[in-house]
Amino acid sequence: MCGIFGYTGTGRAPEIVLEGLKRLEYRGYDSFGIAVPGTPVQVIKKQGRISDAGQCTYSLHGTVAIGHTRWATHGVPSDVNAHPHQDCTGKIAVVHNGIIENYAVLKRELMGRGHVFTSETDTEVIAHLLEESYNGDLLGAVETILPRLEGSYALLVIAEGDRRIIAARQHSPLVIGIGDGAMFAASDMTPVLEHTRRMIVLEDGDVASLTPDTLEIFNGGNPRKRDEEIVQWSVEDVRKGGFPHFMIKEIFEQPDVFSAAIRALRSEELPTRLLNAGQVVLVACGTSYHAALVFKYLLEEQCRIPARVEYASEFRYFTPPIEGLVIGITQSGETADTLMALRMAALHNCSTLAITNVMGSSVSRIADHTILMHAGPEISVAATKSFIAELAVFLHLIDAIREGGCAARLDHAHRAIDEALLLDLSSAVKCCIPAQDIFFVGRGPYYPIALEGALKMKEISYIHAEGYAAGEIKHGPFALLSEATPVVALCPPGDTYGVMVSNIREMKARGTPLIILGEGGDRDLEEIADVFIPLPGADSVAGLLSATVILQLLAYHTADALGRDIDKPRNLAKSVTVE
Repeated sequence: MCGIFGYTGTGRAPEIVLEGLKRLEYRGYDSFGIAVPGTPVQVIKKQGRISDAGQCTYSLHGTVAIGHTRWATHGVPSDVNAHPHQDCTGKIAVVHNGIIENYAVLKRELMGRGHVFTSETDTEVIAHLLEESYNGDLLGAVETILPRLEGSYALLVIAEGDRRIIAARQHSPLVIGIGDGAMFAASDMTPVLEHTRRMIVLEDGDVASLTPDTLEIFNGGNPRKRDEEIVQWSVEDVRKGGFPHFMIKEIFEQPDVFSAAIRALRSEELPTRLLNAGQVVLVACGTSYHAALVFKYLLEEQCRIPARVEYASEFRYFTPPIEGLVIGITQSGETADTLMALRMAALHNCSTLAITNVMGSSVSRIADHTILMHAGPEISVAATKSFIAELAVFLHLIDAIREGGCAARLDHAHRAIDEALLLDLSSAVKCCIPAQDIFFVGRGPYYPIALEGALKMKEISYIHAEGYAAGEIKHGPFALLSEATPVVALCPPGDTYGVMVSNIREMKARGTPLIILGEGGDRDLEEIADVFIPLPGADSVAGLLSATVILQLLAYHTADALGRDIDKPRNLAKSVTVE
């Protein structure tokens, strides 16, 4: 869950790589480093954030460089554990995203042969293995040692006096950018967009040799040609555009994102296996899991198709009996657990469908079919517009299965998001700021919306928050309710309205402050609530979307008032590419 970036060309490579790493900082931000192939290889690496580093590359010079921004897995964040890592001679430097699962065995072997290690990381074994294999042919050395590595990796390697960058990929994303007299290699497209839209996505097992004017790709020692793609994202998509944080920018992009996702999908392009599915299994993690739960409720209610939702991280090790269609949902297309779940589904002879935001990502290469959500790049670690885009995809799928049963509502649903963005949530924010615990409750498809609201609150404000199906809160959590424990209740009109009001009154009797989202003008709710927030949109589609946006804004403004680092919450990274 780190970010790597490399450049070879005619420009000032250290500065170019430093700026590229800033674009990748959402993938990890506890330390960073840059290396250039001088005599010997020159390395600067530091604990802390690139955004706080200033122009730390002033002492590095050259037209080739590799860099890394870290989210720690092996070894605490420190200058020593930061990448790049070098061999004993200092002639080779490596940056790595992924996990080398057999590093402990390799490290003992290497130490037994006299190698001296300086870090606690798994990555350093790669540099020492290369030291033993390198005889002036860097490409050959990399190809020699890769079969010894178990696990996942995206690697960039440089050597003393060599203008090449050697890149390698296995179960970890790596893209090549083709510029004018320059080549780029990166964990994803965001840092490359500053320079070119021409991209090649490496496949598992690929090893690439990059010079300013040439790109050679090999797999299993044999030359390979990979398709070049023109990425439609623009450089403006990865800038804040005047907003104080990427998260609030991405929240305000959601009306357009929802509409774009709906417009981009064509029912005639959907796989027949989906439209005729007798049952569906959905696998996902985090925010995508919550979107899958919403889909389950709506699919079963409106299409009468049984659906089961599984955590992708559990699916591999406790694979339930499955048949039919398995859908994997992952914004990045690189979520390790979701990828493995789809591979397991394929082993059970199930049809697989991927829903992702990134063209050419790993999930699109292993699934039978892929649907792009068209959300554009999402930089903030806390997912917002990708959740709305996932909901848009699911709502469109339901419409296609029902042959147009909810098309009219979808055409105007984005207006509810617009209205939600204009609401004054200051009273609700004041209620949340002093809290140490907050409960979010809902019923039916609003239950996963409550789960998502709680996730947003805990990950960026650091206030402990839990989402519950409202009927379950009296089975234990009632013991935690007090005047210091706010409850955010989602109470739209519908079949569950009456029982939901009863649940809310029970919570009120325990003295808990109530923030209630309900239909505007509902006097009963207004009387019960300490803070009442009118929910734009009376129907289920608009209400789900507007409730989502309100809870995103509530988390954002609470975190902002508490002075949290909103785009880079502690201990988290955007794309979870390791198990």
